[in-house]
Amino acid sequence: MILVDILASRCYTSFMMIETTYLKWLGTAFTILGALLTSLGNWDPLNVTAFNLGAAFWLWASIRMREASLITVNAVLLTIYAVGSIIRLS
Repeated sequence: MILVDILASRCYTSFMMIETTYLKWLGTAFTILGALLTSLGNWDPLNVTAFNLGAAFWLWASIRMREASLITVNAVLLTIYAVGSIIRLS
């Protein structure tokens, strides 16, 4: 029974690591897309939406990794982008 628990724990941990890796890469891809759209100009609000998605994916990944500095920077970025989007749309 203990062996089954150990194996299940390792499989779950491996799955969590793989899932977190995908979250980090999605966040990176959306952040790069947001920067690209911003540099090309005339892509509002799609560029801000991409930045929001990038920050949200990175926030999710950083919470899973329990990394305080990444949680802080991505929570602040997501708040800034979201408030800016609301102000621009109103």
